[in-house]
Amino acid sequence: MKLASYIANGKPCFGAVIGDGVVTMNERLKARYVTLREALAGGALDEMRRAADGAKADEKLADVRLLPPIPNQEKILCVGINYKSHAAEHGQEAPKLPNIFTRLVNTLVAPDGDMIRPKVSTNFDFEGELAVVIGRAGRHIAPEQALDHVAGYTCFCDASVRDFTKYSLVASKNFLGTGPLGPWVVTTDDIPDPTRLTLTTRLNGERMQHSGTDMLIHSIPAIIAFCSVFTPLTPGDIIATGTPDGIGAKRNPPVWMKADDVLEVEISDIGILRNRIVDET
Repeated sequence: MKLASYIANGKPCFGAVIGDGVVTMNERLKARYVTLREALAGGALDEMRRAADGAKADEKLADVRLLPPIPNQEKILCVGINYKSHAAEHGQEAPKLPNIFTRLVNTLVAPDGDMIRPKVSTNFDFEGELAVVIGRAGRHIAPEQALDHVAGYTCFCDASVRDFTKYSLVASKNFLGTGPLGPWVVTTDDIPDPTRLTLTTRLNGERMQHSGTDMLIHSIPAIIAFCSVFTPLTPGDIIATGTPDGIGAKRNPPVWMKADDVLEVEISDIGILRNRIVDET
């Protein structure tokens, strides 16, 4: 099942994407939940599945404006250097534990929305990633039970302002409007094994990154378990699992995103997250 958040007829909604339409869940769940995050916290996944089964679309997908699938997260956690190929292009050894940093919610960008290249940057870089959406709360989660806490998966671009990376990783990752997420969450019944996916990043149609998700250094269960040691995980939390090799900074010459460029992050069995780059005004 594909779950999305969107604006329809001027109102924020969430629902299931069925073919070229959306089945809005707000009223079908008797208005008990305002957002998809609340529905996940309320354990409503099975109820949404039943409501979507055989339902007629309420709107055409082309007629709604997609939002980040979970528009009001509590936490966005990201893993640095988590593909073997990416560690190699950095000339680094594989980290013994997941290297976690955080993103602010105001960095998120909707599908087909504008990524903002900061006015202080000429080195605006792309990093396509698979993101995990937490569906069930937990603390000190064992790796063997970690996937039971996942609602689904989506696409993410952990764009980096490389001009700032040497001063502060957190600053370089937290400029306003630099983190596209979406286009929707594909639930775990449709992706039972997240290591069997293929991630591709394209800039203006040219392939920049391409890797199987089986190349992660730290597995998704290991990442979830590690994160749950230092913070309680809650429904709707996002965990970005890292990027493969091919980033702009490591190309010769370097490739930086600029105004009017189009970035696409595509993950098999999920879809394409597409965004345009604009300069900060």
